[in-house]
Amino acid sequence: MSRPLIKVYVPLDSAARALGADDVADAILCEAKARDLSVELIRTGTRGMIWLEPLVEIDRGEGRIAYGPVTPDAVLAIFDGSAETLGPVEAIPFFARQTRLTFARCGVIDPLSLPDYETHGGLIGLRRALTMTPEAMVEEVKTSGLRGRGGAGFPTGIKWDTVRQTEADRKYIVCNADEGDSGTFADRMIMEGDPFCLIEGMIIAGLATGATRGFVYIRSEYPDAIAIMDRAIRIAREAGLLGVDILGSGQTFEMEMRVGAGAYVCGEETSLLNSLEGKRGVVRAKPPLPALKGAFGKPTVVNNVISLATVPVIFEKGAAHYADFGLGRSRGTMPIQIAGNVAHGGLFETAFGMPLGDLVNDIGGGTASGRPVKAVQVGGPLGAYFAPHQFDTPFGYEDFDAKGGLIGHAGIVVFDDSADMLSMARFAMEFCAVESCGKCTPCRIGAVRGVETIDRIAAGDSAAPALLTDLCDTMRDGSLCALGGFTPYPVMSALRLFPDDFGLTTEAAE
Repeated sequence: MSRPLIKVYVPLDSAARALGADDVADAILCEAKARDLSVELIRTGTRGMIWLEPLVEIDRGEGRIAYGPVTPDAVLAIFDGSAETLGPVEAIPFFARQTRLTFARCGVIDPLSLPDYETHGGLIGLRRALTMTPEAMVEEVKTSGLRGRGGAGFPTGIKWDTVRQTEADRKYIVCNADEGDSGTFADRMIMEGDPFCLIEGMIIAGLATGATRGFVYIRSEYPDAIAIMDRAIRIAREAGLLGVDILGSGQTFEMEMRVGAGAYVCGEETSLLNSLEGKRGVVRAKPPLPALKGAFGKPTVVNNVISLATVPVIFEKGAAHYADFGLGRSRGTMPIQIAGNVAHGGLFETAFGMPLGDLVNDIGGGTASGRPVKAVQVGGPLGAYFAPHQFDTPFGYEDFDAKGGLIGHAGIVVFDDSADMLSMARFAMEFCAVESCGKCTPCRIGAVRGVETIDRIAAGDSAAPALLTDLCDTMRDGSLCALGGFTPYPVMSALRLFPDDFGLTTEAAE
């Protein structure tokens, strides 16, 4: 009689590996061998609950049961049946409250198994797209309400339509995977946990716009994602998803990866394109827009990883289904990354509209230190700070804009009441000074003057706050790109909301 097969799922995601997932996987195989058990070890992406990593799921034939965080020493108890379980992942409150569309397969499948991908809905969207005209494909994206998930929130369908209607002998799809914002990891998670989703989205974008070649511009700090994406592209090519005859349709799309060298400013689309072409990563003046003259002087769609990875689910389930989630002009779901001094850090995908306070206190569980929340920065190092009295703000593009903030790549970084907000404002200016490409004066010089001016405030110079406000106005209005243009967001929000940290009264801060 054959022994029952036990399936064991252990993440290969970078965060899980950093917390010991590889050692846990080795311990599981050793224990299975010692017990003469038939075990199939499956390495998956992460489910996104980082405080529970390494999260191990075991299926003995009755469904997957989770354990975590697991150490190698705990493996023995798991096999003995004496370890405390978390039950099915889907029942864990943090996970159960999510609406997983883009990340539905992450942590569920072997990321490099194309059959697994298809079993869980993969390629349905592409096969449907192959039956549609480019105009109809673009209209589907417009109807879905999908907006750029990288930060700007520009309507994806309009960008695609501009490229589609522009005449050229060659067009490109460029995926911006230069995820450099603090507290963000959604791009990495999708590339490590569901790479075929990104590939499928890029192919559909190519079919819709007439582009026949794509590039994934990925940051060098993501070695695991680089390796997985490279293998996934080769597997897709061998399976006929890429090349001159996509799934036997006679249509062409090819793609490759380009690895950046770690410049934060290359997350800006024109600086990225310069780097992609082998030039110095400096910002280009606009116009012309990349949609008209982008990579190698040709019409180019530049979309973020999550924007492109969301396209397959829109074509699988229909634009109306996707647009049914959200509020106002913020449609669909957003993978919100909760980080910093927080009890339950991780990725939480939900429809737009959840109040910020619910994300921080209910979903995130408040601070890891147990101290009161003082501030939350939303949108990376260029995002504004929000104080607890603003926590009723719904998570939506226009809602945040109305409060002087931005969603950006949807990273939330939590700070407790020990944080010094003058130091945080200084860090924002210092970060801008270090990362500036040097192309424009407001960013290159303004950030340096900003550090000096904040130091003057700390020294008690009563004229410095007004000077800082004027400087921030100049940077916001005069910078060529968002690096200099958005640095005033964290600086001015810190000054306005936390005047005590600057040694000022509320009236002086305003």
